[in-house]
Amino acid sequence: MNMTAIGAIYHREMSRFFRTLMQSFLSPVISTSLYFVVFGAAIGSRIDEVEGVSYGAFIVPGLVMLSVITQAISNASFGIYFPKFIGTIYEPLSAPMSFLEIVLGFVGAAMTKALFIGVVIMFTAAFFVEMRIAHPGAMVAFLLLTCLSFSLLGFILGIWAKNFEQLQIVPLMVVTPLIFLGGAFYSTSMLPPFWQTVSLFNPVVYLISGFRWSFYAVADVPVGVSLLAIAGFTAACMGFIWWIFRTGWRIRS
Repeated sequence: MNMTAIGAIYHREMSRFFRTLMQSFLSPVISTSLYFVVFGAAIGSRIDEVEGVSYGAFIVPGLVMLSVITQAISNASFGIYFPKFIGTIYEPLSAPMSFLEIVLGFVGAAMTKALFIGVVIMFTAAFFVEMRIAHPGAMVAFLLLTCLSFSLLGFILGIWAKNFEQLQIVPLMVVTPLIFLGGAFYSTSMLPPFWQTVSLFNPVVYLISGFRWSFYAVADVPVGVSLLAIAGFTAACMGFIWWIFRTGWRIRS
């Protein structure tokens, strides 16, 4: 394993993050505060509890997942797309590096950024509601797996995209609606039976359900199924990236 090469890619990607650290820090704090004002105050005043948890506390895992998923995709996709756009992608491709080392550098940096945002949001939420973490180990596991899987997805999207418009299509038109319809701000048990069944085809439901279980020990789907779903999604993304580097799809002229 070429740790020097991995470290070089990782530090280069993180340096861009540190140059805008204040912006990266303030943005989730402000957005989280607004969500609590809108959802916690406006809707929370009409909904006291959801499955025995106050509504303000209930939406915290959904808020964390919303930001972590979008940040992981955004950072990973831009991180690999920009070198491809300006032509510097051929430097790591021609260097004595395996595809795994390249992926570790780019995806590792995107994971770190998304994890930072997730921690900031949980810290901010603690000022608004009283949270408890019933299963800290599971919470860390779900958070890390989510950062990893969606950073891998972002990496794939960055390679697939041919322009900046395409870079935004999937996050805006597919991922964000799936998050909002995945139980981020409500429990799927509140839906009519037909829509409960339909929601099971939304992969984000399993992520949010498992992550919420780690906080309050309540879940819409079994926790084991949630872990299996996120592990399978991670493996599928990694397998697709391996195929990309094997065939040179969209990265070699």
